[in-house]
Formats: sequence, C-alpha cells, structure tokens
Amino acid sequence: MRNRKTVGKKIKDFREFRQISREDLALRANLDPAQIEMIEEKGSLPSLGHLIRIARAFDVRIGTFLDDQEKIGPAVVRKGKEQAGFSFSTKDAKAREHLNFFSLAQDKAGRHMEPFIVEIEPTNESDYKLSSHEGEEFIFVMQGKVEINYGKEVYFMEEGDSIYLDSVVAHNIHAANQQQAKLLAVVYTPI
Repeated sequence: MRNRKTVGKKIKDFREFRQISREDLALRANLDPAQIEMIEEKGSLPSLGHLIRIARAFDVRIGTFLDDQEKIGPAVVRKGKEQAGFSFSTKDAKAREHLNFFSLAQDKAGRHMEPFIVEIEPTNESDYKLSSHEGEEFIFVMQGKVEINYGKEVYFMEEGDSIYLDSVVAHNIHAANQQQAKLLAVVYTPI
C-alpha cells in the first residue's frame, strides 16, 4: 500500500531533520529501536497508540505523518471517496489485521482531531490486546455490532450507538458476533 512507505518516510525525514537518532526517538517514544527501524525502512505501520507516542516525542500532532498535502480551509470528503486506507499494526503483527482506517481529513492542515471510517473484519481471536494512548476518542457505530473492552468494563454497541472515551484507559474495539462492522471514529490527541 502506498501509505505504508509514506508514513515511515515522513517519520524518518522528520527525525533526520530534527537530528534525532533512531535510538533517541525510540527512548522518547518508549518503543523498541527495532520497531522504529521497521516503520522507517520496511514500511511497517505503527499502531495508533505507537504513532501517537512518536508524534508526542516530536511534540507534533499525529496528522503530521498522515497528511498528504497542506490545505487551508475545510476538507470535504464525498461519500465513497475516503482517503486510501491504513491498517494500523502492533508489535504483534497479527493483532490488528482486522482494522482498516480510512481518513476523512487527510488533506486538512493543522487539524487537532483525526476522523476515520473504520472497517472491522471479524476475527477468530479471543485474547484481545488492550492498548492505551493519550487523548480521547468518539466512536459511532454505523453498521454491525462491536464489543469494546474498556478497562475492566465491556460494552456491546450496535448500529446507532456511540461512546466517548478517554484513550489513556486500556481499550480494544472488535467486531461482535463474527460479523463485519463499520465505525466513525474521531481521535483527539493533545500536542
């Protein structure tokens, strides 16, 4: 996918411009230097949480690494014309293969929120990995049913339901009942 190399290249270019070693970035972002190398050199996409940590280490918003162009004013996305998808991954390569993110504001410069359409494929996994990151998330279920593990709580959500949560609490979102689901997710991370 074209975006895989773009995100890694932007991170590498930004790191080199700031004259920060890969090891120093890994230390600042609390990641393994091998993960940074995989992202920059092999096109491996970080998890959303890891991307947020990298952005925080640079003191920039996550959109810095997702933007295609700098556009002043509103970003309009017509139905069916969402930007090319991102499949965020984690250290465990198979843990998030079932989440595909489609940016709704990739062309908007200076944004503080990241709106996505998220397609969730059913998975046979039952041991869901929880993750956390700074910020907040708003999730609206557009199609299907999802299960949200949030701290020690479990929320079953269906079409039309929404949840607003603090992302610092460990959480996981996955399809319920082995059926595909689609969400509108808006992620906010402070700089």
